[in-house]
Amino acid sequence: MSTDMNVWSLILEATLVVQLVMALLLAASVVSWMIIFAKRTMLRRVDKRSKEFEDKFWSGADLGQLYDRIASEKKVNEGLETIFEAGFREFTRLREEKRVSPDTLAEGAQRAMRVALTREVDRMEHRLDFLATVGSTSPYVGLFGTVWGIMHAFFALAGVQQATIAMVAPGIAEALIATAMGLVAAIPAVIAYNRFSNQVYRLEVRMDNFKEEFAGILHRQARRLQEG
Repeated sequence: MSTDMNVWSLILEATLVVQLVMALLLAASVVSWMIIFAKRTMLRRVDKRSKEFEDKFWSGADLGQLYDRIASEKKVNEGLETIFEAGFREFTRLREEKRVSPDTLAEGAQRAMRVALTREVDRMEHRLDFLATVGSTSPYVGLFGTVWGIMHAFFALAGVQQATIAMVAPGIAEALIATAMGLVAAIPAVIAYNRFSNQVYRLEVRMDNFKEEFAGILHRQARRLQEG
């Protein structure tokens, strides 16, 4: 084996098992970064649109007009818009039925918003489990490649009468590259998973609070309609 310590040459001269481990870690890292960029863009968009919707909602705008505007938009609703649309749609549908009590109206709207909230959270959490898996398993996959490479390097000394560090250094170095690649794949994935999980949690709390507040508003509106 060549004693050239160039990283690329060490990868090319590594054993097949170590090369497969490196390829697996490289693929996991590439997919992780794709998910990181996509999830970062999506969560920022959801947060921005939720803030914009809150400003419109609490500005005293007519709920019917706000619903018509959201429902007529061609873009897919996200965040608080989804919760509001689901609740007001169910409230409007139940209101058209005869002899529906205010409690039934509010409970129906709240149930629809609860379902919409669950779906929205599932959408925001989509593929976060992949980041968690990469973050937790990549170091061990890299360690497996390292152990295999070091074992192979020492087996090569079996028929040598006088071993020197120069003979095993390239083999050990190529094996340690697998560990380094495992850490390179794992660290960004762990950081991104923790950050995105926290962002999803905060958005979920905001949407859940809005759901409860909006349900109370619809309940009061249903009572006014009954009294009127």
